[in-house]
Amino acid sequence: MSEKRFISCSVPPVVIMRRLYIKALSKASVVRAVSVIIILVTGISLGFFLKGSLVAKENTATRHFEVREQGFKFINPLLECSSTPDASENERLRPFKNRIESLREDLLKGGWVSDIAVYFRDLNNGPWFSIQDVDCFSPSSLLKVPTMMAILKEAESNPNILSKKIKFALIDGTDLNAYQMVRPSSSLVPGEFYTVEELLHRMIVYSDNNATAILQGSINSGVLDRTYRELGIRNPYVRKDEYVMSVELCATFFRILFNASYLNKEMSEKALQYLGAAEYNNGLVAGVPSGTAVAHKFGERTVGPDNDVMQLHDCGIVYYPNHPYLLCVMTSGKSFEFLDDAIRQISMVVYGEVENQHRDTGLTPVASVAPYAF
Repeated sequence: MSEKRFISCSVPPVVIMRRLYIKALSKASVVRAVSVIIILVTGISLGFFLKGSLVAKENTATRHFEVREQGFKFINPLLECSSTPDASENERLRPFKNRIESLREDLLKGGWVSDIAVYFRDLNNGPWFSIQDVDCFSPSSLLKVPTMMAILKEAESNPNILSKKIKFALIDGTDLNAYQMVRPSSSLVPGEFYTVEELLHRMIVYSDNNATAILQGSINSGVLDRTYRELGIRNPYVRKDEYVMSVELCATFFRILFNASYLNKEMSEKALQYLGAAEYNNGLVAGVPSGTAVAHKFGERTVGPDNDVMQLHDCGIVYYPNHPYLLCVMTSGKSFEFLDDAIRQISMVVYGEVENQHRDTGLTPVASVAPYAF
């Protein structure tokens, strides 16, 4: 499992006072040193008086944790470092979060959407918030992202794997895309050969289930196992029960790619190029101005005893100029039409909030420029 380690970023007042005392002794006369001692004693007394509030501040305003890659004996690689929800930098987003919570409640009142989870993070300096961050959503096609990461990780040490050609054949004569509500605009042709790189492109850009199945069947199962283990999450293909994830965990894949902390820079860039070319544009993309670069992946799923509960999710990075942000929205309800509109509305409000924060920076509006080309 991912390791969480709390970090205190503050220096105790007593240490600061001791440093001042030593410095004063080396530069000042005895009289001045006595003055420093008086200040020191006063400071310590005041420190005891304020001890409770200082400790509380340290525990709430400066708490951070690390997520580290697993599976090594002598090293402990850092995948990401984050703060707890009540850290001071996150509290500054409270009005922003309140607006999203209010929109969420309005959408739920309509009755067509039964649940919504939201995760937002400023990718420059890290403030974030999450709403309804519980393990209650089936990630579905969002799992194609770690599958891609596993294959690209293997390609770092074995680049030839990307040029390997595989002959496509339907599994048991079944077109796996037939079960999708959002179907690929381009399909694989039975009997044709495709390189692993072409299949990766189709798996992410078109969300092609046939491409995913042929990739998973042709690579060593240990490759995918390793990636899930190193990312600190359970392999969803080992057990047959319904696999659920939280919105924050789904968002982690994109943050790790953005930081190039699991794949190397070349492969992280390649992964985000695939995600940036995704053809689905009814969720996050529909909520931002035309021309905005968005590296994202959607997932859809029908669940429930009568297959009457639909889930639709969209997670990705929105490249607002100089202020990229990560947004992940997971939904469930009665109709995909209402679910993708809910994601669109949340994306639009989030974009507006980010724009309000940075409208005085003098930057060209994002719709007029392409700061990241995919």
